[in-house]
Amino acid sequence: MKNKVLTISLIILVCITLIGVVALILVMQLNKGDAKAEPTIDEIIENSVDIEEITTNLVGKQFIRISLKIQTDNKKAAEELAKRDFQVKNIVIQELSEMTPQDLEGKIGKQALEDSIKSHLNPLMQSGEIQKVYIVSHIIQ
Repeated sequence: MKNKVLTISLIILVCITLIGVVALILVMQLNKGDAKAEPTIDEIIENSVDIEEITTNLVGKQFIRISLKIQTDNKKAAEELAKRDFQVKNIVIQELSEMTPQDLEGKIGKQALEDSIKSHLNPLMQSGEIQKVYIVSHIIQ
């Protein structure tokens, strides 16, 4: 009789422990999802820098006029990026000088340029990182 009560008590204790562990894992997963919430549009604008229109030659005889908005991960990084405006323009001009109009065609071409600019700018950053580069306007002539 004593052995039966002890066995039932141990089974109940193990079940309660398992329920507690499962509940803890669920709570941790839900909190993890909240930490990666997308920034609001106001936060994106606050953490972004506008790069005024740049005009430069492409490979061949054509040229491009392009404007960008670069989103950083925090306000301090945006302030740093604004100070690095001349470096940003230099990187954009260097990247575009090796491209043809065909390289910039379609969604894939524009995404490749945005990704290239981002990958060249991030090593320069000390106060944060570049999250996204947006092409605001462009014209190829």
